[in-house]
Amino acid sequence: MDARLLEILVCPLCKGPLDYRKSRSELVCKPCRLAYPVKDDIPVMLEGEARQLSADEE
Repeated sequence: MDARLLEILVCPLCKGPLDYRKSRSELVCKPCRLAYPVKDDIPVMLEGEARQLSADEE
């Protein structure tokens, strides 16, 4: 994933920063506890496509 793109992307719900998890190809918003998928190097920043983080994930 492009580092410049990661610098400008924010969570569409809370506008907070996102952490990129390369191993799972997803962008994680810790305050919202959501993980947005990255498909073919394109972030899918839709709430309906996001995965809810489980209690043991951080």
